[in-house]
Amino acid sequence: MEWRTDWGLRARMLLTMLLLGGVYVFFAVALAVSLGAGPLVLLALFGGLSIVQLLYSDRLALWSMGAEEVSTEEYPELHATVGRLAQQADLPKPTVAVVDSQVPNAFATGKSKDSAVVAVHTGLLESLTDDQVEAVVAHELAHIKNRDMQVMTIASFLSTLALIFVRWGWLFGGGGGRRRGGGGGIVVAIGVSILVWIVSFLLIRALSRYREYAADRGAAVISGKPVALATALEAISGRMDNIPERDMREESEMNALFIIPERGILSRLFSTHPPTERRVERLRDLAREMEREGV
Repeated sequence: MEWRTDWGLRARMLLTMLLLGGVYVFFAVALAVSLGAGPLVLLALFGGLSIVQLLYSDRLALWSMGAEEVSTEEYPELHATVGRLAQQADLPKPTVAVVDSQVPNAFATGKSKDSAVVAVHTGLLESLTDDQVEAVVAHELAHIKNRDMQVMTIASFLSTLALIFVRWGWLFGGGGGRRRGGGGGIVVAIGVSILVWIVSFLLIRALSRYREYAADRGAAVISGKPVALATALEAISGRMDNIPERDMREESEMNALFIIPERGILSRLFSTHPPTERRVERLRDLAREMEREGV
């Protein structure tokens, strides 16, 4: 089975960016009116934070997870798997990192295909078979090939900025907002920030759920083992019930990067990932399709 451009994913990416662009403009205008901030101030604020997000989001993700780059001598089999699958996916070999955590997960990050990183948790390496690990790595490489990391980094910027305003809005009370708009100015700014955060949050999650389906299919094409990925997802999901809640809380903010996110009532309502059962069903359907095609 050959790699096919997922036009559904690209259309959703474009639509999400356009919608977020409109929200972005609304956010900037609302802040300018409520806080009395000039265009140069907003440009410096939005532009500066955008640059930081684009340049350092991957490093922050690796740092926050405690991921460490590992050499070929330390993890020869993992390096061999990543290198072989990257070649099959027509990608430069990503940097390989390992997270010392019993949470059985993996993620990819990076600013581009040339600077990508695939990070695997020790809990995943210890609990899956070689074929299953290979399928999970292929899933992460599919994210890289689809440019999911760059798109999600840009898309998440607005919600991150809005959340900063919500958390630290009181700081503006001592500045221009209080002098020009009074106490009401900062209240309006915080209210707008909450609204922007909710809208961007929902848009990002809708896109994120679809990209997981696309990465699952891409993993099947790269590795040729959709059943291995299906069983890996089932095994990972089953192990999540035995992970201490403390460990899950420490990694909860990074769920969008993981192959399977944290479980719980709220995560099911606002999940970055579709239900594991649906993903497994689609993968098994794909396996039957590949059998019919003689792949």
